[in-house]
Amino acid sequence: MMDSGIGGLTVLKAAVRQMPAESIVYVGDTARMPYGPREPEEVLAFTRQIAQYLIKEHDIKALAIACNTATACALPALQAELAIPVIGVIDSGVQSAVLASKTRKIGVIATQGTVDSGQYQAEIKAAAPDSQVYAQAEPDFVQLVEQNRYQDADVPALVAKHLAPLKQAGIDTLVLGCTHFPLLAQSIQQALGPEVTLVDPGVATAEKLADFLAKNDLAQSEEATANYHLYTTGAVDTFSTIAEQWLGKEHDWHFSHLDLP
Repeated sequence: MMDSGIGGLTVLKAAVRQMPAESIVYVGDTARMPYGPREPEEVLAFTRQIAQYLIKEHDIKALAIACNTATACALPALQAELAIPVIGVIDSGVQSAVLASKTRKIGVIATQGTVDSGQYQAEIKAAAPDSQVYAQAEPDFVQLVEQNRYQDADVPALVAKHLAPLKQAGIDTLVLGCTHFPLLAQSIQQALGPEVTLVDPGVATAEKLADFLAKNDLAQSEEATANYHLYTTGAVDTFSTIAEQWLGKEHDWHFSHLDLP
């Protein structure tokens, strides 16, 4: 499992809950985040490099790209190049949003790269041609999470200000199109009101991965003991502090630094 930073831990948390017997190796590329403003070719190169590391050093049986920007820029290429299954987070978010929306007014908040890719907009329109999609880039939300400020007292007001255009548009469903954003879910729900359904693609991605492993005889036996190795290309102390706040201490998380050339 890989992400540009700590946001993918929201997918990891869902995966651990969904597949308690599966060992997971996670790479958060915090040294090179954010991915959102980068050129698609650069994001593809970073994602390919991490995938090759995970295959070579950890002999992984499947790869989950737990990053919407990397999914938009790299998923088709890696699915074509790699001998193992590769899944992303966008199609899971699209399916969940279309099922949840009653009015077909669907909002998407994501990084600039994901919004510019147009992938959420195109896939939602393909699945529900009568839908109206309101896509909005929220790079500041990524920084709030990466800097461990997402619980600060001023965050609800800041989030409400940013999301005012979506509230005014009258959306009934909002896709959290960046894996960092579930950590801000309470403030986002407060800003939009209880009538708006928040869609976390990470949860649906974990369910999809579990289903895929089971159907293809790749799932671990239920008696297996899972191990969790979490690597960051940045500072381990900062990464582990935020990770344990979100993941809890129910499991034994192994944190390490990873140098990528």
